[in-house]
Amino acid sequence: MKVRKYLNSWASAAAIASVAFGAASLGANAAEIKIGNIAPYSGPASAYSTITKTIDAYFKKVNEEGGINGNTIKYISYDDGYSPPKAVEQARKLVESDEVLMIFQSLGTPSNSAIRKYMNLKKVPQLFVATGATMFGDAENFPWTMGWQPNYLSEGIIYGRYIASELSDSKIAILYQNDDFGKDLMGGLKKGLGDKASAVIAEESYEVAEPTVDSQIVKLKASGADVFFIFGTPKFAAQAIKKSSEIGWDATSFVANVSNSVGAVLKPAGFDASTGLISTAYLKDMADPQWADDQGKKDWEAFMDKYYPDGDKTSSFTSYGYSVSQSLVAVLEAAGDDLSRENIMKQAASMKDVTIPLFLPGMSMNTSETDFYPIEQMQLMRFNGERWELFGDIIDGSTN
Repeated sequence: MKVRKYLNSWASAAAIASVAFGAASLGANAAEIKIGNIAPYSGPASAYSTITKTIDAYFKKVNEEGGINGNTIKYISYDDGYSPPKAVEQARKLVESDEVLMIFQSLGTPSNSAIRKYMNLKKVPQLFVATGATMFGDAENFPWTMGWQPNYLSEGIIYGRYIASELSDSKIAILYQNDDFGKDLMGGLKKGLGDKASAVIAEESYEVAEPTVDSQIVKLKASGADVFFIFGTPKFAAQAIKKSSEIGWDATSFVANVSNSVGAVLKPAGFDASTGLISTAYLKDMADPQWADDQGKKDWEAFMDKYYPDGDKTSSFTSYGYSVSQSLVAVLEAAGDDLSRENIMKQAASMKDVTIPLFLPGMSMNTSETDFYPIEQMQLMRFNGERWELFGDIIDGSTN
């Protein structure tokens, strides 16, 4: 596997140290590893389905190249429409009927929250969940659940520290999704602002079932704020960017990392309306010419051309799906011949300076038995009307 050359000695050492139980675990046998997934192919967060489609394509690549330690991956993904009750139904189906080894990259804060207790009672890995909510790094109380991307609290802290340093006289307005996703980001922002937290003068929330956030944007503009934070999922982020531009709100605007996709968010909102937006990054932007000769980008392009030709190369969701898939492959390879659920979680919780091709230079994954946040570094970037441009230094947003 090409991904191996990007790992340090962690994977090989872990594989040697693992006990060979054959493949007696549920979800794995001598020829097959069953990996389950729950994603919103329909509903208000359906834009994220591109991630799952990319993962499916990547596992096809893995299988074509010989699989994981001789085993092929069987990927089973179900739609939950971004509905927590539906997510619970699909999780039970995956665990009890399909007998998967794990549920990987289940998407969304509400859905993952709904299945977390069940997954831990069943002692089935809920691995690298597709949400940065801080609650998914609770190693002590939920040892079978682990995040992957930088958690939302850390991201918010990074924004707050930047504002306190560079825009200290600002008045801030916030649009946030009314769940742990939006509240974590907002809480992190205020924590990062420190004694300047009083700069937040207006807050408006929305529910995922709402058709539009236009009225919230009008209210936030009326507050007189000159800095605007959009802590929403792609559909609502695009609406907020577009509406704030239409009503002439000339604020310095920030959009959460999960909604900074050029193809899925900024293009629908309008590039003119999106110009000047600030967000965060931990993966290389495939539209950024500075990575033109980067081998990781070249490998990603070759993958897209061969395995996901209909995929949107302008969407960060494809590079995200590609990268999180490589992270899981690294864990599975490190597990060696012991594909038990216990060993999968052990390897996921013992990563040391593990990097993958599309990480920004200097970033890596580190975990331990008490640290279930693999990525805690990010860099700020600004949209120039065509693409994102990185600026400033890599910032550590760890909450410790």
